[in-house]
Amino acid sequence: MCVPFALRVAGAVIHMANSEEKGTVMAESIRDVMTKDPHALEGGASVIDAARLMRDEDAGIVPVVEGEKLVGTVTDRDIAVRVVAEGKSPESVTVGEIASRDLVTIDPQQELSEALRLMARHQVRRLPVVEEDGKLVGIVAQADIARNASDAQTGDLVEDISK
Repeated sequence: MCVPFALRVAGAVIHMANSEEKGTVMAESIRDVMTKDPHALEGGASVIDAARLMRDEDAGIVPVVEGEKLVGTVTDRDIAVRVVAEGKSPESVTVGEIASRDLVTIDPQQELSEALRLMARHQVRRLPVVEEDGKLVGIVAQADIARNASDAQTGDLVEDISK
């Protein structure tokens, strides 16, 4: 018996059917489902640059790089909490000053099931995808999981992240 339900992922409502049987994640690699070559900023860019990039790319995260190497991330929440709520000027604060540097990343060769595990364990909605040398090659987001995992696994992920 299937029971329909709606799932909110990345601001969109996805209507799904909830099956009683547990599905499995397809053995797809992260490289197959990630957003490739995400736009990134160097640490000296302003928070205004990050906010505009998020708006233009309809993204909630901006990777911070030195050359091609990932060194941090800035999210829309980081801007709200670390800049706006503190009364700082977005024009004068750099992304390097507010970037999160203790990152959870994933290798592009790993399977989608590993992304599920990492997102749930660390309660994050997005994972930067980096190669062994630290080069940023993509982002895998909760929405990518929703499009490629089973309904049960997607629901479990949303529940785990929301705890």
